[in-house]
Amino acid sequence: MISVVILISGRGSNMASLLAAVGAGSLPVRIAAVLANRPDAGGLETAAAHGVPTAVIDHRQFARREDFDTAMAAAIDAFAPALVVLAGFMRILGEAFVRHYEGRLINIHPSLLPTFPGLHTHRRALDEGVRIHGCTVHFVTPDLDHGPIIVQAAVPIIDGDDEDTLAARVLAQEHQVYPLAVRWFAEGRLRLQAGRVVLDAPQASSGALIAPQTIAG
Repeated sequence: MISVVILISGRGSNMASLLAAVGAGSLPVRIAAVLANRPDAGGLETAAAHGVPTAVIDHRQFARREDFDTAMAAAIDAFAPALVVLAGFMRILGEAFVRHYEGRLINIHPSLLPTFPGLHTHRRALDEGVRIHGCTVHFVTPDLDHGPIIVQAAVPIIDGDDEDTLAARVLAQEHQVYPLAVRWFAEGRLRLQAGRVVLDAPQASSGALIAPQTIAG
């Protein structure tokens, strides 16, 4: 059973979905620790309630980003994790940090990358008039919101959607695919090949999601 460290900045809803999957027995990993860059991160209390060790490495205490990265890496490495999971961690990590965890650092982003990297993804999707939106779990590289894609989930954009309704629909999918991606990693079913993820599992060879979808008649 591999050891996992989760990094958060806020309420940690994706962290909570991982903890729930571990508790239900569907995710065969040990959550070794939850670390935050903000002392007021609500997810710290959630993690503690599950008996998971927590710690805060407050980025505001460091004059240089590199010093924060070094302190965060030291805190992570104290738990010797096989995988580091970013779950709403709202800090840009430097290249040295990312390289240190290359191939074992993953993130979830609320868009179908490579579209809409960065912030305000739901607003931008609505402004662009796209009909399909979603989320992406990917290995982290030094490029912001970029890296080999592990899994994506798509949702339709419905006429009348606003940022809140769309965000809620996407978040529900995030809570499904993040535990799935972590389980695949833990089971050794993910391989990086020529900069892409190859999944060692049967996959559907056909099918499509069409949006908007209407009911005949």
